[in-house]
Amino acid sequence: MAGKSVQHAAPAPVGGSLMNAATTVSGVLIAVMVAVLIVRLIFGLGAVTNLNDGYPFGIWVVVDVVIGSAFACGGFSVAMLVYIFNKGEYHPLVRPALLASLFGYTLAGIGVLFDLGRWWNFWHIFSPGYANPNSVMFEVAVCISAYIVVMWLEFSPVFFEKWGMKDAKRKLNKVLFFLVALGTVLPMMHQSSLGTLLVVMGTQINPLWQTQFLPLIYLLTAIAIGYGVVLFESCIAASGYRRQIETHLLNPMAKIMLGVLAVYLVVRFGDIVWRGALGEAFKPTVVALSFWIENLCFVAPFLLIGSAEARNNPARLFIAGIAIMLGGVFLRINGFLIGYDTGPGWSYFPSVPELLVTLGMFAIEVIGYIIITRRFPVLPREEAHAYSARS
Repeated sequence: MAGKSVQHAAPAPVGGSLMNAATTVSGVLIAVMVAVLIVRLIFGLGAVTNLNDGYPFGIWVVVDVVIGSAFACGGFSVAMLVYIFNKGEYHPLVRPALLASLFGYTLAGIGVLFDLGRWWNFWHIFSPGYANPNSVMFEVAVCISAYIVVMWLEFSPVFFEKWGMKDAKRKLNKVLFFLVALGTVLPMMHQSSLGTLLVVMGTQINPLWQTQFLPLIYLLTAIAIGYGVVLFESCIAASGYRRQIETHLLNPMAKIMLGVLAVYLVVRFGDIVWRGALGEAFKPTVVALSFWIENLCFVAPFLLIGSAEARNNPARLFIAGIAIMLGGVFLRINGFLIGYDTGPGWSYFPSVPELLVTLGMFAIEVIGYIIITRRFPVLPREEAHAYSARS
């Protein structure tokens, strides 16, 4: 069935000064992060982190890679609607979502290098002689690396348009269908494999999160989180740039997001009940409390935007997006850290330098998003012109 024929305004730079409070604060956080990373590279992980033999995965891996890549699924989730399910009306959301995804995945790929003990051997992942195709981590690393390249190619028309490279854009369009297909398959592979990482940890993971359904659970939540990030990003961009929010697009997209979320909750709780693990959720423990916080965050969007009228409220869309993102954060932190027990004598809590590096990574995304949207054609032209007229 053919998709709807919808006319959209061409993207255009928002314009305006690059110096503001957001970029200034981000710049300071990035400078601090660089200083911490220099110390790490010279003196090792022990100089700046609280990692140990019992907890080899700390906040850098969990937040920057496991959570960061899930937050970066907005481009993948929207691209599925537009190119796979032929919903052309969502096309204006593709570039902003892809930009956020591009930064999230690129920084996840770069950030994980600093968590390697022998970081100077990072090139081994690209050497066939060191390849281990039976390793889940190898599959995740290869897929994420390939997806970063695919996303930069998908996003490159933004730069071609800015610099007047029409021939390059025309040539890229000839293979765009292949990039879109690859850009759909790769996230499905590595998002599900991130769940598999927990499966192979066995009994170290609390029964509330240890299940053979983890690959499906991680994939479903990544898709839902992707839509939640689009809601969040759209509301922030509309407020920050004084643009009219695209409620006519966010409303039906949020309904799709709720559908994916409903499937996830059925799978999640059906699995827990089937395995007889629900009793763990009613124990007086921090683990059980964190489990309920996680799932309340996933249920909250139904209460916030369950009706069509509620989905026309930008504030509700914004809060629902935050709720889904927090649910994804807790699901992944619970599995990798809070619900992880490697035995007596081991504990972990992130150090201040670890937290500063994580904040610095997010700061790079903020400052990068501001620079590119202000100087390159990402957001729809009509809103950009409206902003200029009001400035």
